Amino acid sequence: MAPEVSPRRARAVLVTLSLAAFAFITTELLPVGLLTRIAPDLDRSRSQVGLLVSGYAVVVVVASVPLTRLTQRVPRRHLLGVTMLLFAAANAAAALAQTYAVLAGTRLVTALAQALFWSVATATVIGPFPVAVRGRAVALFGTGATLAPVLGVPLGTWLGQQAGWRAAFAVLAGIGVAIAAAVLLLLPSYPPAAGGAARGSAPDGRRFAVLLIATALGIGGFMTLQTYVTPFLLDVSGFADAVLAPLLFVSGAAGVVGTLVAARTLDTRPIASLLTPLAIGTGSLLGLYALGALKPGVVALLAGIGLAYAAFGSAVQNRMLHLAPGSTDIASAGVSTAFNAGIAGGSLLGGALLPSSGARPLALAGGLLMLAALTLLAVDARRGRAVGPEPTAARPSTSSAATPAA
Repeated sequence: MAPEVSPRRARAVLVTLSLAAFAFITTELLPVGLLTRIAPDLDRSRSQVGLLVSGYAVVVVVASVPLTRLTQRVPRRHLLGVTMLLFAAANAAAALAQTYAVLAGTRLVTALAQALFWSVATATVIGPFPVAVRGRAVALFGTGATLAPVLGVPLGTWLGQQAGWRAAFAVLAGIGVAIAAAVLLLLPSYPPAAGGAARGSAPDGRRFAVLLIATALGIGGFMTLQTYVTPFLLDVSGFADAVLAPLLFVSGAAGVVGTLVAARTLDTRPIASLLTPLAIGTGSLLGLYALGALKPGVVALLAGIGLAYAAFGSAVQNRMLHLAPGSTDIASAGVSTAFNAGIAGGSLLGGALLPSSGARPLALAGGLLMLAALTLLAVDARRGRAVGPEPTAARPSTSSAATPAA
């Protein structure tokens, strides 16, 4: 049995691990913002520096499930504490890197730490909360990852421009040490199998496999355009360079809104919370293909994509907690693999289409992939209703249950 955790301590763990997610995603994407600083300093091309991001995603895909299996008996307090210390050490080494090879090596270590973090963090942070409010906790946990592109990467880019790119990685190393200390202080130590969210609440191997396929397709659809959204906005929509940053901020801010909206619906309408973001994302991408030259429409559609991406990510994590056919840690590793496979696959598809077809067809290709994911999950939901309704969560208790704040 897992020890009882007070509501205040459970919320503190949620905030701490949300900050950890913020730090990981910021680190993953930071080379994009600092590309023009890192490339000349290490005497490498911009495309080679770009590989520090795409290679990172590939490592997460390959390592998530094996690392989770290797560590499934380690208490999560120790595992997450060591993971954050590894994150800090790798970023400190990145700050000191004098060659591209050393920097690439530090990225490999950080990617391995991230693969492990995402595999175990969701079940760890959700376990102390009552089943009836776990969807809200999932969404609030996801705000850290959602805020990273909106706040973390711009701040890291600004710091790198002012003080050198190494300073940004040094600050992240310090943040990693602080989070590791908080994890070791706040998380109770108990066997992973005893955690409150260690098993799926409605396990179903077939439906979980469908969820993984749909996740890879949906995220791949998003990333087919998102990876190359800058040439789309410049070449198709005709925006000036000066407004690119505000446009991307609009998309990121809409993602924060999407996460907060999902927090209100995941517990009461988990299936609708999964299908609605895919419908919005599909409509937004196909709308960009049709109306990409209409600037006011493009702004609204970019916001729709940002909102849908964030809400879909929270809904997938929530659904995983229901359908996991065994350990939720292993299931979460599978979800992480599907996400990063979608990221890598979408980026590769967009990169293959862009030279020959231009940026506009990327929106169509992405929209069709998302439509396939939506169709797959809608058919699965209909089959599920034909078999019988899933058990619904009880209403939150008014006692000392650890209910997350809105």
